[in-house]
Amino acid sequence: MAPLINWEVFFFDPYPMQKSPNYTLYFWLVAIGLVIAKIIFTLRPEMDLFTEEAQYWLWSRNLAWHYYSKPPLVSYLNLISTSIFGVTELAVRFNALIFGLGTSWVVYRFGTYLYSEKVGFWASIILQAMPFWWLISTFHTTDSSLTFFWTLTIFWLYKANMEKGTKWWILAGLAAAVGLMAKAVMLLAFPFLFLFILQEGTIGKKWKKMLLFYLIMSIGFVPVLVWNFQHDFNTFKHLANLAGAGEATESVPFSISEALAQFFEFLGGQLAMISIFLLPLAFMTIKNVFKSRSQDKIFLILPAFLTFVGFAFLSFLTEILVNWPIFSYVGLPILISAWVVNQSEKWLKIRNWAVGISICLPLILILPDFTFFKSIPPIKKGEKQLFRRMSGYDPLSKRVDFLQDSLNLKDVFIFSETYHMASELSFYLKDHPQTYMLNMGARRNQFDLWPGMDQFVGKNKTGIFVSWNYDSPGEFAHFDSLLYEEEFEVFLVGEPLRTAKIQVWRNLEAFDPYVPLNY
Repeated sequence: MAPLINWEVFFFDPYPMQKSPNYTLYFWLVAIGLVIAKIIFTLRPEMDLFTEEAQYWLWSRNLAWHYYSKPPLVSYLNLISTSIFGVTELAVRFNALIFGLGTSWVVYRFGTYLYSEKVGFWASIILQAMPFWWLISTFHTTDSSLTFFWTLTIFWLYKANMEKGTKWWILAGLAAAVGLMAKAVMLLAFPFLFLFILQEGTIGKKWKKMLLFYLIMSIGFVPVLVWNFQHDFNTFKHLANLAGAGEATESVPFSISEALAQFFEFLGGQLAMISIFLLPLAFMTIKNVFKSRSQDKIFLILPAFLTFVGFAFLSFLTEILVNWPIFSYVGLPILISAWVVNQSEKWLKIRNWAVGISICLPLILILPDFTFFKSIPPIKKGEKQLFRRMSGYDPLSKRVDFLQDSLNLKDVFIFSETYHMASELSFYLKDHPQTYMLNMGARRNQFDLWPGMDQFVGKNKTGIFVSWNYDSPGEFAHFDSLLYEEEFEVFLVGEPLRTAKIQVWRNLEAFDPYVPLNY
């Protein structure tokens, strides 16, 4: 019996098969296969939630119009998924899996709409080979939903620009509005659309429809304005501080060497997010875009160009996190796919090998060690460093639960000096209690806006302090007496990872946290 798919032809034959390939079937086979791999990763017992994921989950237990640093969508998504599937890692990451799959599907449809089903298929595969897609589709952060709604918005904006009527303008506006409730950087849709229509020379014909899109999109900004009006515009101050323009930002002399170091760190991070194996294809594709200057190619490259240039400029002034611009790169796989299908057999083989390696490497990293490969000391050490921030919280929380039972502790509140630890403890502790953060030198965060430990002063309650970094709460919180303390070591794949300090204190007498000036 002949196999359903000739995999050798599927992956390596540079020429189309005589019979028209079922690209939709191929898409779903690859996409579902990668989803299954990420589910297996999530179910690995030694892997916990990433600390940002835990924080966003805790937001879902404290619903609001907006939060200190981000819009509310991520918290409501977590609320829905954990209400259906329970408070588990898979329930939280279900959102990332769905949005990652959705982003791939929209790229597939977009490439098909612009060029052909073959281009659309390979665009989706190239996207799924890029490290930034692995990040947004594996870990549920604000980038997961942002990237999906950005991709959907630009797809529908292109259809709106090409077809008559207002249907696609309205749908694009709605998608952008939801995207704004995922992350404020969605606002870049405003200058992108304006500049594209301006260079196209059709602003006189399309300004009314463009305005309609802007008005509908602006609905998504309402929660941001309402919450910030009620909270002294904390989010705007936070964003200004990240851009190096906050009121309390320490003034330091401009250093060319430091600025260049920050820029090259930014540049290296962005190239890595695309995949170093795909860089030759990306370079040739971008060269072709500037050579041809066709409107469809300009439309696809303009968001990435504007975002990259904007953040590159900021990188000379402040640190830019590697994930900030990545949402705008979704047009690049379509451009690469459209360029490479018309090239020689050599370039088709480069594409196939680049995609294969770029997909296989993260699979090796996230899947359990089915072979001896991860037992090789350098590989084992690399895995340990890579997953350091998402390991150890579950066993640590179980130890805290055990101590509460064995020491017969009542009226307990649990706290740490970072929102990372506090959020993870809340997720993994039995009954998921609200935890607290004792600020010992950090910048402001969401915990500063919630009821704090001051409510326990003089209430004769027991406080449990848990930290990777400190031996005690120090001068920031004074208790009547220390009841118990220990050091608890956690492990990753049988190797020591780090050691936590656990202290049990009786009766908070004075609460004097560090008060940050910066946002």
